[in-house]
Amino acid sequence: MADAVKTNVMRILEKEGAAHQVHYYDPEKGIDGLSVAAQLGQDPQSIFKTLVTQGKSRAFYVFVIPVGATLNLKRAACACGEKAIEMIPQKILLPTTGYIHGGCSPIGMKKTFPTFIDETAQLFDSICVSAGKIGVQVELSPDTLIQLTGAKYAELTD
Repeated sequence: MADAVKTNVMRILEKEGAAHQVHYYDPEKGIDGLSVAAQLGQDPQSIFKTLVTQGKSRAFYVFVIPVGATLNLKRAACACGEKAIEMIPQKILLPTTGYIHGGCSPIGMKKTFPTFIDETAQLFDSICVSAGKIGVQVELSPDTLIQLTGAKYAELTD
């Protein structure tokens, strides 16, 4: 694995002086969240995925939830004040966020979108999110992620 890879997410964390740890995993062994958790020897509930949605208003929203969980669209819509939201098509993920599927991070998107982190993140001293590239995760405190993204905690999963 190319430990020398430095992503924009890592650059942002360094620039902000945010405490974090970088973890590399082998995408050949699986890129789904549970495979990544196993490779990193981490509790799967502390590994979070980044989901991008669009509301009825056409505004985009970002949700950060545990990899083993499913986003409850009604709770997510309530959190962001929309009547309804839906996942964006994969083909618009890169042009909208600057990230590809499997490497989407809540940190350093092309634009700042309203971001919500599942309240369970508060149960951990640190959580892992994508570092903006498949094969790389960053571990940081949930509160640091809140500060960097302007996110809010919300009940987002079943």
